[in-house]
Amino acid sequence: MMKSLIILCALAWVSVIAYGDSQYQTQAIDSPDRSFPVFYQQLKDKMSFSMAWNDKVKSPKRWRKQGLAKARELIFPYEDNTPFDAVVIDSVERDGYRAEKVVFNISAESRVLALLLTPDGDGPHPAALFLHDHGARFDIGKEKFVQTWGDDARLKSSQQWADKYFSGRFPGDELARRGYVVLSIDALGWGDRSVPGFKTDSQQALASNLFNLGSSFAGIIALEDKRAADFLASLPQVDTKRVAAVGFSMGAFRAWQVAALSDSITAGVADCWMATMKGLMVPGNNQLKGQSSFTMLHPYMARYLDYPDIAALAAPKPLLVFAGGQDKLFPVDSVQEAFSRLHEVWRANGVEDRLLTRIWPDKSHTFTEDMQDAAFAWLDQQFGINR
Repeated sequence: MMKSLIILCALAWVSVIAYGDSQYQTQAIDSPDRSFPVFYQQLKDKMSFSMAWNDKVKSPKRWRKQGLAKARELIFPYEDNTPFDAVVIDSVERDGYRAEKVVFNISAESRVLALLLTPDGDGPHPAALFLHDHGARFDIGKEKFVQTWGDDARLKSSQQWADKYFSGRFPGDELARRGYVVLSIDALGWGDRSVPGFKTDSQQALASNLFNLGSSFAGIIALEDKRAADFLASLPQVDTKRVAAVGFSMGAFRAWQVAALSDSITAGVADCWMATMKGLMVPGNNQLKGQSSFTMLHPYMARYLDYPDIAALAAPKPLLVFAGGQDKLFPVDSVQEAFSRLHEVWRANGVEDRLLTRIWPDKSHTFTEDMQDAAFAWLDQQFGINR
């Protein structure tokens, strides 16, 4: 502990020096990482997680009820029950399913364009809400998971993304071919909802201004994900008992979050985003750099619940969480600690068989074809689909 504290203080943007009988903080001269104040460890020690799961919890149901109330209070900036008023503006027929561009009210303030895939044949069908990653690329959002049409530039961009992270596949289209209704949306700042320069200039400004407005970037995304889940579940072709949230990277964070917070979601598939808060607070981690982190930071959450606790509020719903053993964004020891917490909660609920966690030793930050196949086969099993 003392060794790690010394290292962290060496990285701090201020240092402590002695002058006579007094000590005071001053600017560090050689500081390769300016993310930490010198009192970093003291603040970290104060992270109480007062409502976190622990072995003294006697009633998993009561813990979930109280945790959900607190999580919803801290995460959602407001309630929104605006009518969706959906309109289909374009469609194409594909092999085994129909692809549509649909416009709907995702909130009282935002009317958005989404991509909707519906399998051929009589419904109701199982369904999946696809939640895209951050990826430091903002010209595409919903198109990262679903193959678009009528826009050559976006199609080229999204194919490059699929080649880099998804073995050349569009996972949403793959699940549609398997008989699922698929909805893919843009988070605020991506695709049709982006602006030039968002990568370098606007993310932190947007987050700051949302704080000024009494909200948060992460809160807006969470609210809209819940609304998208409700919209998907409201469609007549959807089986409301079989609606999954599927996400990669930041989308994985969104997937287990909405699986916990939304009654419309009945299962979750999350690839490459799970760890403890303290485990991610290490030099160089993206959670400490601003920009992308604001899409996942809920003010004051550390006083009550850790990341695995929020995900565990989904129990007893089925949940799959994958991680890459070579993923530099998520330290393996922190991932393992989070996985252990998840298993404790599902075990206490008597449904540990509904939770699948797996670290893929040779994988980095990806959702490759074999990972997709394993995840989708698991989802079929949870929804009682035999192939």
